[in-house]
Amino acid sequence: MTRQTEFGMDTFGDVTVGADGKLLAQAEVIRNIVDEAVLADEAGVDFIGVGEHHRSDFAVSAPEAVLAGIATRTKRIKLGSAVTVLSSDDPIRVFERFSTVNALSNGRAEVILGRGSFTESFPLFGYELRDYETLFNEKLDLFAALLENGPVTWQGKLRPPLAGVTVYPEIEHGRLSAWIGVGGSPESVVRSVHYNIPMTLAIIGGDPKRFLPFVELYKRAQEQTGSGPMPLGVHSPGFVADTDEEAREGLWPGYKAMHDRIGRERGWPETTKESFIHEIEHGSTYAGSPETVARKIAATVRALGTDRFDLKYSSGTTSHDRMMKSIELYGTRVIPLVRDLLSQKEKAA
Repeated sequence: MTRQTEFGMDTFGDVTVGADGKLLAQAEVIRNIVDEAVLADEAGVDFIGVGEHHRSDFAVSAPEAVLAGIATRTKRIKLGSAVTVLSSDDPIRVFERFSTVNALSNGRAEVILGRGSFTESFPLFGYELRDYETLFNEKLDLFAALLENGPVTWQGKLRPPLAGVTVYPEIEHGRLSAWIGVGGSPESVVRSVHYNIPMTLAIIGGDPKRFLPFVELYKRAQEQTGSGPMPLGVHSPGFVADTDEEAREGLWPGYKAMHDRIGRERGWPETTKESFIHEIEHGSTYAGSPETVARKIAATVRALGTDRFDLKYSSGTTSHDRMMKSIELYGTRVIPLVRDLLSQKEKAA
């Protein structure tokens, strides 16, 4: 029997504008995220991911705390990070926090581990950027050992060794669900398979099919290591409205504000409406009516063979009200349409 693809939503807790056009307080944004997750749960979305940042334009610095709040108000939706910056955190504390969320949610917690595309957490927590690779590699090695749910004996270079240590609270059933967020390096793909932790690809620009070589490498590595089939996830930005035009016009101001703000920090030119439209029509931005977004997601799922597709629904200053409408349409209209399209293709084959 063919597996059923899961469909999730991610937010970085972007600081949004209110009805008066002014930026909301970060505290209000966090409360809004909980309401957005509750709606996603009710609308049939399979997963909600909350990102970690340490800067003024993103409200969430502690995803696990937000997820704990969401856990107490939802029933079925899986709860995860998008991503947890493991390089500048302590693997044991990360495991403990997500194990706690797992307890609160009756086994719905997931952690997506990554190095992060922003670097503010490194100086904030006393780490050197020159140790970027070493930090992630060693901390991931320890976290993989923790996932085995037994007393951990481990030794590395950056912290004292562990001898028969048990971490609490223990996972009640099975093991903590974990993924590795991959931006598109072959080393990251192989690392995922080495640790038997599934990867989720962050595809945020360009044709999604350009990631096919990484998907093929992922499969080859599984065959060569004998790890068995591992699920594959994809994360991409998007926005759903009643019509294509409404989606484009509703998303554009927040999209531009976010891209230009980050671009000024990184030396990029200002984004243009033309490049925005190009990403929607030919790239990795899934914006439009439910029918348009569903067709595009289905095409990506078929092309890459993904087991989960996560739509990054927050985008810069896009208002909470607009995002709530997008979440409702994604859960009640887009997801059923995608599943129908995939079913039709399967029957035709």
